[in-house]
Amino acid sequence: MKINLAVIFGGKSVEHEVSVISAVQAMYSLDKEKYEILPLYMTKKNEFYTGSKLFEIENYKDIPALLKGCERVIFTSDGDEAFIEHYPAKKFGNNKIARIDVALPVVHGTNVEDGILQGYLETLGIPYAGCDVLSSAVGMDKYVMKVMLKEAGVNVLPGFCFNSKDFYRDPSDILDKIELATGYPAIVKPVNLGSSVGIKVASDRQSLEAALENATLYAGRILVERAITNLREINCSVLGDYMTARASVCEEPLSAGEILSYDDKYKGGSKGSKGMSSAQRKIPADLTEEERKTIETMAVKTFRVLGCAGVARIDCMIDKDSGEIFVNEINTIPGSLSFYLWEPSGVTYKELLDELIDIALKRNREKEKLSFSYDTNLLSENSLSGLKGAKGTKN
Repeated sequence: MKINLAVIFGGKSVEHEVSVISAVQAMYSLDKEKYEILPLYMTKKNEFYTGSKLFEIENYKDIPALLKGCERVIFTSDGDEAFIEHYPAKKFGNNKIARIDVALPVVHGTNVEDGILQGYLETLGIPYAGCDVLSSAVGMDKYVMKVMLKEAGVNVLPGFCFNSKDFYRDPSDILDKIELATGYPAIVKPVNLGSSVGIKVASDRQSLEAALENATLYAGRILVERAITNLREINCSVLGDYMTARASVCEEPLSAGEILSYDDKYKGGSKGSKGMSSAQRKIPADLTEEERKTIETMAVKTFRVLGCAGVARIDCMIDKDSGEIFVNEINTIPGSLSFYLWEPSGVTYKELLDELIDIALKRNREKEKLSFSYDTNLLSENSLSGLKGAKGTKN
């Protein structure tokens, strides 16, 4: 019997289109003999649709026309099982379309990759691939991630984090604090976005102010770090869970500017439909044996410290002047699921997807062994009889 696999993608995120590309790649590579694939596209209004037209990337050029050929659905749970059902419900007949055995979220960015979608799946009782709620949330927040990694002894750049409202309340004060903390050049980042969205390098106070104004368009909290002027960016993927985490080959992405931009990452292919696999990169990266081992060790440690599972990509930086290596950030659901880093490591994309689903089902089995109740019925206690709720309390 095939496994009913819901592939969830899209969502209310600035990386919505990137998610579509990654998901279509994944659905194309899944083992059709093993899985009954249920594509579940989330619109930017968080509406769910399913249908066979969702398998073809060309259909996404006209989203309204695509959705007219699909069916809107909702999730429901019934005991220990979860389903997708017609929405709105039909007046007659069975509204259940399919049971969901496990979900594969292929989503990027805020509102989906940051633990919100994972929490929804947890509430429904649906096993899902990838990081859990906490590791998803921590991995998305660049500052919280930095604090955790620093505490665990992983090398990260010093940074200054602030709320955008503080910046607009007193720009000079924030600019002064950044200059004291990082100096120039400085790199400005929305704290919870990926795909290089909203990131700019500032070389002086005027360009710093402009970079901060740009970043506040995308996030309420901003992180500023000292920019490495003579930089090599090296990425390494990690696959597994707390027991089996292992590193892929390393890559060196090639940038057309000071930083690796959104266009560098996603518009390198002739049709712009190959996601991260189309970006210009050198695989494997030209590293010394010591550098390679250091980056692989740092990547696996980052994965474990943050409590990750599934596949992630850890982006590192080498300061070519000092030789020092830093962890920059983690992508808990990387573009194209980093399959292009695992194929040179001897893992096909189909095998990668199988392992992600196996890890999801393993985590669910482990969770089922835990107890979620305590052997008492507090609400039956006689001591509750005098309680009247908020209206009955005394000041």
